[in-house]
Amino acid sequence: MNVHFIAIGGAIMHNLAICLQNIGHHVTGSDDIIFDPAKSNLEKAGLLPDEIGFSESHIFEKMDAIILGMHAKEDNVELKRAQELGIRIYSFPEFVFEEAKNKKRVVVAGSHGKTTTTAMIMHVLKELNHSFDYLVGSSLKGFDLSVQLSDAPVIILEGDEYLSSPLEMTSKFHYYQPDIAIVTGIAWDHVNVFPTWDSYVKTFKDFLDNLRESSVAILFSKDETLVEIASDLNCKTNWYQSPKYTIESEKTIVEFNQLSYPLEIFGKHNLENMESARMACLELDISGKAFYEAMQSFKGTAKRLEKIENSKGVVAYRDFAHSPSKLEATLKSVREQYESKTLIACMELHTFSSTDKKFLEEYKGSMLPADFSIIYMSAKAFEIKGRTAISEEEIHKAFKQWNIQICRTPEELKHTLDKIYDKNHVFLLMSSGNFDGLDLSTYFNNAQ
Repeated sequence: MNVHFIAIGGAIMHNLAICLQNIGHHVTGSDDIIFDPAKSNLEKAGLLPDEIGFSESHIFEKMDAIILGMHAKEDNVELKRAQELGIRIYSFPEFVFEEAKNKKRVVVAGSHGKTTTTAMIMHVLKELNHSFDYLVGSSLKGFDLSVQLSDAPVIILEGDEYLSSPLEMTSKFHYYQPDIAIVTGIAWDHVNVFPTWDSYVKTFKDFLDNLRESSVAILFSKDETLVEIASDLNCKTNWYQSPKYTIESEKTIVEFNQLSYPLEIFGKHNLENMESARMACLELDISGKAFYEAMQSFKGTAKRLEKIENSKGVVAYRDFAHSPSKLEATLKSVREQYESKTLIACMELHTFSSTDKKFLEEYKGSMLPADFSIIYMSAKAFEIKGRTAISEEEIHKAFKQWNIQICRTPEELKHTLDKIYDKNHVFLLMSSGNFDGLDLSTYFNNAQ
């Protein structure tokens, strides 16, 4: 096929473009801005556009498909030209479903833990030499791309609730029609798309209500909202919670069928994610014993409680946690794992939701498990999102914590970390951004 990507620079979009080229399709693409790693990855694959920008000249009649990214606008000149020519236009989830409609589809949804849970299932299948395809929202060790499409009988899909494209203002996961559906829990996010709690819950309820009778739903039993909206599903429903575990010498050990399995990962929320992955793998005819044996070598995913190595014995982690539920769960996990250490937690307000003054109240008490709390607010992030600055008083009031240290520049953050740096502390740095370019790995490796 001749396939053209409008807004090829997106995280999934550029991976899907490379994937389609690898399996023999002719692929082109355009975008008005492309950052690394997408830029380098596209350049290496020979798919980086010759010039930045959108143009009608990129679209021609013999194209078989247009894949439209969410970054594009409804009045995009290439989109308009494709519509005039009658070319089939897909959002990426719609296109992926077309490629996967004859496979067994495992879809991992939920406000938190999607990427980690998807990665766990992928890791186990790979360790056990099962043939499978996948789509996951992050680059993973051992996998060249975040998308793979082949003749494999199974596909593992991270089911995002965010919108599909400018033409299809519906959540991505509605396209996948799962045979096995995981929902890890529901906690309000993406306020730019779901302005109310009810509108956010509705997209998950619709997802569950549309499951076929032959489907299997695997749901977190401790989420009250999920229990409420899934009380009358037509399909088989399996509820899960955390497995039994102990912590010995800062190592988490899971007990299953009277056997012990030491893990590289830790944290109650990770173990809950792992339990949902185990139940999904059971539906794929993988035993609990085989699952846990494979999971012992799973080290997690990038920026999800990712350990920053330090030869001097300092313990530091970085995490993607930015929503209130993710922030609180991550802090509690590190607190439990390192009971004897002082926990230093730094969180960057970076997302559209977290920079919204009205949404800020959702963070109430979320940083209390830390011994020393830091909030980083980048002026650039607020400017890009068109947000007004948030004062220290507003932060303290929203978090219901008056001893939070506020930093607004990388220099100020580094100075704050320098003052409290100690080998008996464990540091947790949480952001979907990059603290305005502060290289945390370098910092902790060089710290004395």
